[in-house]
Amino acid sequence: MPATPTREQIIEALRGVTDAQTRRDIVSLGWVAGVNANEGAISVRLALAAPGFSQREDVIRRSRETLEKLPGVRTVVIEVSTPPPAAAPVPRPMSDKPPIEGVKNLVAVASGKGGVGKTTTAVNLALALTRLGASVGLLDADIYGPNVPVMLNAKEAPLVENERRIQPVMAYGLRMISMGLLVPEDKPMIWRGPMLHSAVTQFLRNVAWGELDYLIVDLPPGTGDVQLTLIQNVAVSGAVIVTTPSVVALADVRKAIEMFRQVNVEVLGVVENMSYFACPHCKGRIDVFGHGEGQRMAQMFGVPFLGEIEIDPGIRIGGDTGKPVAAFGEDFPGAKSFYQVARAVGERLAEIHASASGPVVQIL
Repeated sequence: MPATPTREQIIEALRGVTDAQTRRDIVSLGWVAGVNANEGAISVRLALAAPGFSQREDVIRRSRETLEKLPGVRTVVIEVSTPPPAAAPVPRPMSDKPPIEGVKNLVAVASGKGGVGKTTTAVNLALALTRLGASVGLLDADIYGPNVPVMLNAKEAPLVENERRIQPVMAYGLRMISMGLLVPEDKPMIWRGPMLHSAVTQFLRNVAWGELDYLIVDLPPGTGDVQLTLIQNVAVSGAVIVTTPSVVALADVRKAIEMFRQVNVEVLGVVENMSYFACPHCKGRIDVFGHGEGQRMAQMFGVPFLGEIEIDPGIRIGGDTGKPVAAFGEDFPGAKSFYQVARAVGERLAEIHASASGPVVQIL
């Protein structure tokens, strides 16, 4: 009988198993967490996202079939573990508003003005948390400009059960709902405040989110009706403020931070998007819109600075083509900064819960 394959041979074989959505192999995605081989018996541990990840069973099956074809293999055991989410704490009551059933942390992603990359940040933040092992939902509350379906290449209409309960659409292991899935792309939403209130309330209360470590809510820019509806209806764990280094953008950051403070919502911190451009030719750093203003603004208001996201053409291309960079793993070009922000958000929430009610229990 041929010799048992080496660890290197097993890993090389698993490079032929790809994720159907990202087209990347499971080794480069970091899903192969352990390999053992002894006298023809192979044991592989895969670190996959939560059971809601639609490719989970397919990846397990194809991994087993691939390894069984190797010479010298008698048995193959595939163990699956869900990696711990980025500091997702068991929730503590921080608001007199009722939480969403099954949702441990509701995080609002906001901006004082449009055009700062808020939706790009929300989508990649949600995907980074998912890839880190958390169970995550994404609510596109930007009713007038629902761009999340485009960024996730999601075209499937959500199912409605009993004319009331809405099933979120799955994309890259993420549960998502958006007005963009319910109306034609070319139809404008000409709605007044009460209609906005009704739509956002239904997305919050009538969607079958299931058990989530995080529900990320992509808010429209500014401080209008949708923000008030969210704050008045549910317990918000915290808000992430997205800005660019431009002084014009920062003038509106003040308003966003003050709004959340006036309604007693914790500001988790500030993210500086389009922070700099790393020139591929001279290898230098170019501050296209200035630099460091986001961090200075965070210091001024006494809130954490969660990180800076570079200007990378790949981030824009990923959003335009429905292939956001964070879906392809932390080492994918342009993705690392989103994972840093995701960890910072998780750690910030853990700190808030700990200070509110003592020690934090990690979800494993």
